[in-house]
Amino acid sequence: MKINMNNSKLALLLIAGAISTNILAQDISYSKPGNSYYEELPNPKPTDIKEWKKVPNAVNVSYASDNVRYAKEKVPLTSLQNLWEATAWRGEKVHTQILVWTKKDIESLSFQLQDLTDENGNKFSADNIKAAFVRYTMADDFGGACGPRDLSVDDSSLVADPIDIIDEIPVEANTVRPIWLSLQVPGYIAAGKYTGSIIIDAIEKHELKISLNVLNHLLPPPSEWEYDFDIWQYADPIAKMHDVQLWSNEHFEIMKPYFTYLASAGQKVISANIIEQPWGLDHVHFKDPTLIKWINKVDGSWEYDFTIFDRYISFVMDCGITQRINCYSPITWDLSFIYYDEATADNKSITLTPGTDEYASFWSGMLIEFTKHLKEKGWFEKTAIAVDERPMEHMQAIISILKNIDPEWKIALAGDSYHPEIENDIYDYCLASYLKFEDSVMISRKAQGKPTTFYTACVEEYPTGYTFSPPAENAFLGWHAAAKGFTGYLFWAYNTWVANPLLDSRWHRYPAGTLFQFYPGPRTSIRFEKLIEGIQDFEKIRILREQFEKNGNNKSLQELEHALSLIKMEDLDSVPAKDMVEKAKAILNKF
Repeated sequence: MKINMNNSKLALLLIAGAISTNILAQDISYSKPGNSYYEELPNPKPTDIKEWKKVPNAVNVSYASDNVRYAKEKVPLTSLQNLWEATAWRGEKVHTQILVWTKKDIESLSFQLQDLTDENGNKFSADNIKAAFVRYTMADDFGGACGPRDLSVDDSSLVADPIDIIDEIPVEANTVRPIWLSLQVPGYIAAGKYTGSIIIDAIEKHELKISLNVLNHLLPPPSEWEYDFDIWQYADPIAKMHDVQLWSNEHFEIMKPYFTYLASAGQKVISANIIEQPWGLDHVHFKDPTLIKWINKVDGSWEYDFTIFDRYISFVMDCGITQRINCYSPITWDLSFIYYDEATADNKSITLTPGTDEYASFWSGMLIEFTKHLKEKGWFEKTAIAVDERPMEHMQAIISILKNIDPEWKIALAGDSYHPEIENDIYDYCLASYLKFEDSVMISRKAQGKPTTFYTACVEEYPTGYTFSPPAENAFLGWHAAAKGFTGYLFWAYNTWVANPLLDSRWHRYPAGTLFQFYPGPRTSIRFEKLIEGIQDFEKIRILREQFEKNGNNKSLQELEHALSLIKMEDLDSVPAKDMVEKAKAILNKF
């Protein structure tokens, strides 16, 4: 594979401050079969050639921490590590990074995966080993949090995050290329130590050794995980990125690997819009279309078309996300409600305030029909009407409407304020990370089986999953849930992408990466894989705690609680998440 490493035109544009994605982006077509190589944007950070000249070897290959984003232009390590020693449960996925840094051009970097074996001849198949190149996308920094931002290059840098799906890649002199290595341990495999190698072909072949210690613990499949993982999904960006018609057969076919991968991460909830643009028109780059078509007939009556809703929900369930359906939202951010007007054959909108008779009339009609429809489909028990960061008096209005229609209606709320007055009415209650439930409320909710979670958005500098965030912060989220007694975590954006996220993850309203954790392709990311790591750790903690309590193993229980005591969100301004998580995981892996 021969690639032109120079792109002076783009570099000049970048230096000149022309940061528009339309100017800088290549034509990366996701609609074409397969995924070919693309060139990353020019690096706005200078390369210290003097430092590179001090590197003794022309080409260097080494294991490195999966909790570090290694800069593309900097010499990453001073010594080489050719052995990765990992500990895992049966059923767990573990990962690390391999770095290749070079003083000369590598025309084609590739790798070969091999089986691992233990001393008894048991095989860990190479089919369960995955390696992929980590790519660099443009990011800014935390800056003004949720406020508008100037996307100049002054605070921008290339950061390692997308995990690509190509077989080989060129590497330019005086640069770094990470490789993400993951091992999915089969649930049926025998416990023991499995050893082997991965071969990195970087002009010459470099052998890196793997030693995997499989413990005699079993992590159940993701469908059985109890962690309440809720990352909101979006259909329209997938259609637009792949250049297919929304809700067409091609669209559903292309969406499948996105949702299947999400199910493999333990996702519990289907995000379902029941009104157009629940968060307004300028919330993200792509649209938030409704799954239910509201039709105001010529005679003034209303009709509600559930065709797309039914197909979409059934489809996502077939992909493995089956436990809950959260429907957004009867309280839109701008209180504007869009519907189709049959008389004008066009969409119209009406502004209504929750608590008024007009609002109650508008929503009651649809919700009565929706209730009947969900019961006919057998979905009513797992469905909630969901609201995001709205005032308490508005919440009280929709709660009243729903309970009048059917007292068994479930309600979900992601709240940036805690409202004890309505807590008992909220089935799925998620609080911003800087808020907390009282201990008695947490205990009561968990005893009732109510999802009781926390979320991060664009307010928090840490911990969260910006493109530039330290990777360990996404693993920290699962540990924080376990330490504080939450049942899980919510994040609002799985895939509501910017125009070309593989090249540039920035957005004019939020810190880079706020709009997504996963990439088009589909491609996973360092951030998403670390989210999975934290979820797995939560499950392992839960399973061990249950075992220790059942067996009266107080010593091990105390050690486990000590590991959790190391996780302190309030200390993140002085102690990196990496340090907390690595110390806690070392204790967890001893059991």
